[in-house]
Amino acid sequence: MRKLLLLTTVILVGLVFIARLFYLQVYGGYDYNIFEDTAIKPEYTYPKRGYVYDRNGKLLVANQPSYDVMVIPREVEPLDSLELVEFCNLLKITKEDYDKKLERAKNYSPRLPSPFVPQLSKSDYAVLQEKMRKYTGFYIQKRSLRSYQTTIGANVLGDIGEVNRSIIEKQPYYKLGDLIGKQGVEKTYEETLRGIKGIKFIQKDRFNKNIGPYKEGKFDTLPKPGKDITITIDSQLQAYGELLMTNKRGGIVAIEPSSGEILAMVSGPSYNPNLLVGRDRSKNFNKLYRDSIAKPLFDRGLQAMYPPGSPFKTLNALIALQEGVVSTEDRFSCNMGYRYGNRKMGCHAHKSPVNMNIGIYESCNAYFANVYRRIMDKYDSPAEGMDNWSKHIKSFGLGDYLNNDLSVGQPGKVPTAATYDRGYGKNKWYTTFTISNAIGQGEVLATPIQLANMAAAIGNRGYYYTPHIIKNIEGDTIPLKFTTPKYTTIDKKHFEPVVQGMHDVYNKGTAKNLKVNGIDICGKTGTAENFAIIDSIKTQLTDHSIFVAFAPKDNPKIAIAVFIENGYFGSRFAGRMASLMIEYYLRGEITRKDMESFVLRYSLEHEYRKPYSGEPFGINRQTTLEAISEEEYENLLNLKAEIPKS
Repeated sequence: MRKLLLLTTVILVGLVFIARLFYLQVYGGYDYNIFEDTAIKPEYTYPKRGYVYDRNGKLLVANQPSYDVMVIPREVEPLDSLELVEFCNLLKITKEDYDKKLERAKNYSPRLPSPFVPQLSKSDYAVLQEKMRKYTGFYIQKRSLRSYQTTIGANVLGDIGEVNRSIIEKQPYYKLGDLIGKQGVEKTYEETLRGIKGIKFIQKDRFNKNIGPYKEGKFDTLPKPGKDITITIDSQLQAYGELLMTNKRGGIVAIEPSSGEILAMVSGPSYNPNLLVGRDRSKNFNKLYRDSIAKPLFDRGLQAMYPPGSPFKTLNALIALQEGVVSTEDRFSCNMGYRYGNRKMGCHAHKSPVNMNIGIYESCNAYFANVYRRIMDKYDSPAEGMDNWSKHIKSFGLGDYLNNDLSVGQPGKVPTAATYDRGYGKNKWYTTFTISNAIGQGEVLATPIQLANMAAAIGNRGYYYTPHIIKNIEGDTIPLKFTTPKYTTIDKKHFEPVVQGMHDVYNKGTAKNLKVNGIDICGKTGTAENFAIIDSIKTQLTDHSIFVAFAPKDNPKIAIAVFIENGYFGSRFAGRMASLMIEYYLRGEITRKDMESFVLRYSLEHEYRKPYSGEPFGINRQTTLEAISEEEYENLLNLKAEIPKS
């Protein structure tokens, strides 16, 4: 019995120990994390970031070597005064900078590496490399910076910059000092372009000296380079558009209607993308960010929401035909405007009465006010009419982000019955309260890219492809949503009379002086009223110049929207610029030198302000133009001559 008791006791104690060890290993322990092991040092190898090409294969963005001085705070040995002065001189920093940077690194992590001085130049690196052995705790990390092979398209290409703590918390892949796409295609296609970092684990001894790869490199990985991408931009057209935008503010967006590919996306004023590369990036970014007048970081082609003006009339014509409330030959009188109640929507002098064709090419406000009322009055209530109208408008991509692959954007605004219910109260408003929607004023707002997409949908006779910037990804395919057509609510048969009206805008209408021989362009001028509250006074600023177009008339290859702030009537600046862009894209040269000279010679950088006179909509105010010097003009012509030919 004693032997049995002893054996039983030993077995029970053994089982208790086994159970305890099992609990500690499986339930009470923690997962081993190699990154938290103080005896192992991770070293990252950064991959080549993918290149960016334009649609014709021109290299736009490449890489250049960069060198970061990294620090592991707990390994830093104190420097005597002479060593500290020498080190600071090599890094081109002050002693105060040294202390601040070291303290910041300690706060991040005393044992993990973090950037001390990022982005050294080749020459600085060459001098420093030989002396790094003297500064324990510091080492040089090689990585790549962007090298822009162009001075254009800053808003398209974007830039890369260091990650912050919030990004690191959300995306553990990134470590302090890593670079990430901040804007443009660099941001949208960050995961495609960046690749995947490689890593080596270095074993250290008890004296904190490196003794070789941890477990003979079993856990090491090689870097995986980023993929090259081809974007849809035609860099030659982009450069010409930016040239035309000199001394002006606004946006130009050009789209290939048959694919939705964005051919040009100009925002003015712009800047050289090379400003946001290297050690001066932060300083230059702050200058651009704080420029509250020009706002160069604000992409006016994607983010600026403007009243669409008269180009919007084409949609009201299409809706009226679809709803069967007018025919193309129904005529309405225009006696210098449209009266409703004791108010009048003004219009310029032209023939009367007006049918749809004349209404489009003469841009008659009275005609479209009548058409709009018929659309609304078809239904039992203004609210029902408004919601039906809104549904048609939204089918053209207005009032929507468009679900594209651009890094920024605004949805614009298309009002619904709820919009007016909030403003006036439910069932307390009538069609005349919303009448300015007839001419693209009122509560309607659109971005230039939305107007370009609208023009593409009209040119395609009822459908469009989601506008996008990606054309090809190395070894991959672009998303299906970019190759799937989206159809409007308007039947194809109704588009032809509207297209003809837009063609006649060039033949005998408001853009008859903007024709380009041999190219059938369909377009629509627009002038958007521009008000602001200045010192508590409603003030009228110079109207905005708007133009949308597509060409050729059949099977169009380009659709475009141009919006020029304070440009006055549509054909003055926006119309000229649209015609020039179309000819430049289709022919690669300009025959209308007179239009080009006008656009380049005159500046809109001065500000127009006139007290509001109480005049009704449609009455525009003539403004004076400021011509640039002959020397400046010659410089612009030289810049045009330097645009690389595809």
